[in-house]
Amino acid sequence: MSTPSSTPGSARADGSSSSVRIGALVPLTPPGWVEAGRHLLAGLELAVREANDGGGIDGRPLELVVRDTAADPRRAAAAVRELAGLGVAALAGEYHSVVARAAAAEADALGLPYLCSSAVLDALTDGPTDRVARLAPAQSHGWRTYADFLLAAGHRRIAVAAQPGVYWASGTRVLRDRLAPRGGTVIPLDMGALTPAGVCDALVDEGATALLLLVGHPEPAVPLVRAVRRDGRLAGILVGAPAGQPEFAGWATSLGADGAAVPFLRYLPERFGPLGARVETALRERLGEAPSFVAFEGHDTVTVLADVLRAHGTDRADLAKAWPHVDVEGTRGRIRFSRTPGIGVWQWAWPPVQVVDRDPAAPGRFRVLHTEPARTRYQ
Repeated sequence: MSTPSSTPGSARADGSSSSVRIGALVPLTPPGWVEAGRHLLAGLELAVREANDGGGIDGRPLELVVRDTAADPRRAAAAVRELAGLGVAALAGEYHSVVARAAAAEADALGLPYLCSSAVLDALTDGPTDRVARLAPAQSHGWRTYADFLLAAGHRRIAVAAQPGVYWASGTRVLRDRLAPRGGTVIPLDMGALTPAGVCDALVDEGATALLLLVGHPEPAVPLVRAVRRDGRLAGILVGAPAGQPEFAGWATSLGADGAAVPFLRYLPERFGPLGARVETALRERLGEAPSFVAFEGHDTVTVLADVLRAHGTDRADLAKAWPHVDVEGTRGRIRFSRTPGIGVWQWAWPPVQVVDRDPAAPGRFRVLHTEPARTRYQ
């Protein structure tokens, strides 16, 4: 279950570490989304290195203790218990929403402060807690922006090919609630019962103008996209993936030109400031490819935690009280946490939200199709 610490600190004679430890939860093996995990870890590690280059935490090195969740909630909960026993000051990371929810529950029960990097499920915890904060926008916020994009593009009959699961069900509900009052219709297609060919037939029968992929990658997303692209009856249909599957290079590798023009949500600004541009260059060197928004979420996570640790010390109870006092320049804007209606954790409201796709003329290049109004982002 464990992987080596990415930045080990020295040990004292009594076995304790002289470093300040942050526990990191990352999906690094299947069935976790390994590409997302690799980008998340790259961002976390880069920010740890930068913090240590700047003197660490009051002269003590910052150490990242990494555990692989493999997208398994039980494995994540066990990792949280282990990390708490190892004396980490705080917990960071995780990409998968259902896994992050299990980690948040365990961290809350143990009194361990947790800054969630990437998971968007609104109900990250069962109720309000002071111990958990989140950088990623809530699903209801980001997916409403995606629904607005669909409406602005003229789509009113929208099919949703969904697998079972809390995250996918929540996304479907957000889309329906946003679209229905504005004349849109959500047509559910059960991927537990339909083959890709069956989905194509249903799209024709229902007169859908858009198909949203609320499914895992590469299966069944890749064969489903191929089937739709090759069906002459569906030449004009929009294929979309609000959960962000096309963000990563594996999507383009698997689908080539078929994977272009599939709009997805991305949490990046239209233009980076000096900090974001510098971090983008460093992440590109570290990853050997363009960094995804997940890598920036990882970097911002450690940037916030390092600032909190310097200002409030390493006592867990003191750290848990620090979220409302955070005011940190991140790669994607100024980060402050607040209480947001319907969200039980301290929330950055909000990171920038874009709807983006891969350019058919050059699938390695992204096109920004829609951005949320700035007034909805920073409150």
